[in-house]
Amino acid sequence: MTDYFDIVVVGAGHAGCEAALAGARMGLKTLLLTLNLDSVAMMPCNPAIGGTGKGHLVRELDALGGEMGLAIDDTFIQSRMLNTGKGPAVYSLRAQADKMNYKARMRRAVENQPNLTLRQGEAKRILTENGAVTGIETVTGSVINCRAAVLCTGVYLKSRIIIGQHSWEGGPQGLVAASFLTQSLMDLGFSIRRFKTGTPARVDVRTVDFSKMTPQPGDDPIVPFSFLTDPEGLKNRTLCYLTYTTPETHEIIRANLHLSPMFSGSIKGTGARYCPSIEDKVVKFADKERHPIFLEPEGLNTVEWYVQGMSSSMPESVQREMYRSVPGLENAELMRLAYAIEYDCIDSTQLSSRFEARHVKNLFCAGQINGTSGYEEAAAQGLYAGLNAALALKEKEPLILDRTNSYIGVMVDDLTTKGTDEPYRMMTSRAEYRLLLRQDNADVRLTEMGYRAGLAGEDRMRRLEKKLAEKEEALKYLQNHWAGPAEKLSALLQERGQPPMNGSARLSDLIRRPGIGYADLAKAVEGLPAISAPARELTETELKYEGYLARQQADIRRFQREEEMLLPEDIDYMAIDNLRIEARQKLNRVKPRSLGQASRIPGVSPGDISVLMILMEKRRREKEEA
Repeated sequence: MTDYFDIVVVGAGHAGCEAALAGARMGLKTLLLTLNLDSVAMMPCNPAIGGTGKGHLVRELDALGGEMGLAIDDTFIQSRMLNTGKGPAVYSLRAQADKMNYKARMRRAVENQPNLTLRQGEAKRILTENGAVTGIETVTGSVINCRAAVLCTGVYLKSRIIIGQHSWEGGPQGLVAASFLTQSLMDLGFSIRRFKTGTPARVDVRTVDFSKMTPQPGDDPIVPFSFLTDPEGLKNRTLCYLTYTTPETHEIIRANLHLSPMFSGSIKGTGARYCPSIEDKVVKFADKERHPIFLEPEGLNTVEWYVQGMSSSMPESVQREMYRSVPGLENAELMRLAYAIEYDCIDSTQLSSRFEARHVKNLFCAGQINGTSGYEEAAAQGLYAGLNAALALKEKEPLILDRTNSYIGVMVDDLTTKGTDEPYRMMTSRAEYRLLLRQDNADVRLTEMGYRAGLAGEDRMRRLEKKLAEKEEALKYLQNHWAGPAEKLSALLQERGQPPMNGSARLSDLIRRPGIGYADLAKAVEGLPAISAPARELTETELKYEGYLARQQADIRRFQREEEMLLPEDIDYMAIDNLRIEARQKLNRVKPRSLGQASRIPGVSPGDISVLMILMEKRRREKEEA
């Protein structure tokens, strides 16, 4: 049996859904192939979308025309903005999801999308001809012919579940592993790595004593993830709860470390540094008497709750003992055990800056196959890979995001230039220009790019234009109007702990004062333009951080000068004698797009960059003479 599609997306997790939707929305006949139809957009671990750094990714993929932001806005049960005690650069939105509703919502988007076919099946082999993808062969022997493929295999490649001394081949939450595709990747020349992640137990909420825990309410008003979502009417529908481990918990763990696969050596895969198991935390932070544990609902129509912060691979008997040592969980019944999972992934430096394999044309990779962790990282990569696969088939220029315009660009550059030796997680600290890459201006930075590429629709562009027009109107008014020490204004300054006015002041200077926002000023001074909340936030930030933003823009211009110095694609770095051996090897493997990217490759020194600059100048002169 043979079939034909323009694009085949392998895997229907968060990366696969976004990749398939992107390809189909750009008019290409797309197949989404999944091991199990019931696992589309499944959340096998935490029941939440967003978080520090991750919230930025969701807003960026939404700005480009993705689905995740809309899906979580439709199915969230609690929403909070994190890091509000710090500056706007690190504000990060996070929402608890109703996991079953989220899955159903995303599956509806997939099933109702024109040009997109959803099918259950397991990919066995990637078919190629003359170094380019020609199709996918399944385990049942069928051949699906295609012009491009996007691999979004998640944690399923030769995956192994580990609980104590017991282990077996399997995927998350009782699903099957993908046992064959790894060999096909190796046959194509991919370097394979073994990574590990894990998840905590789930408890029956009827056996939890919340009187011993601290309630964690959501925010009011609620900020949506999607720029298309109307915030009016959005409301929180549940509480989460905070508790802590105890010295007894830690003693139980220490007494049973010899039974932990993490410490006995039976787990070979590399785990996530920023999402350690409870065993890891107790050992590495031995001076801490307690660790925070959050109880989060899996949904509104289930008694199953998630125990955030207690990921483990301990034996079942130890798990029951240590969970019940936590205040409020003394009588907890475990509905699902915590477990670790090992899986195969590739060396991401074998991908170009558009996530295409350097050695196999029209083969793209996204998500945990690239060595990352997290739903949000996966979804952002899926959209990026699917969009670029579609652009390649349409013979259009790729959409290249970089460190200056997006967190997605930071992630892409980190993965393809530096690679990763452990599951990669996005954090605000990874972005050098994070004051410019805020979540509130993701649409300003990216929607026009997504629109030009053919993914973001007219509605997004019109909303962006309206927001920018409102911001410009407000800025012009604030910079050209003054106010004196009127009663309302003086009362506002006193309330916010600001010094009184000696005379008149420009409105833009007043709004730069700490604690004074546009909405506050509008109540104290008549005549301010009525603008939307997103436009107010943008206006305030640009005024309050004007000097810092200008400095980052200058830094970006310097960065872009090096990025614009493109390196020839045909350079054989091994033949450049003046380069050190390590630099030759790494440059030849990564094949950097620009001098800037070359300078970020670990092991390439400033001296090596000087050699490349001399080589480029020599080539330029030879070209001019010719």
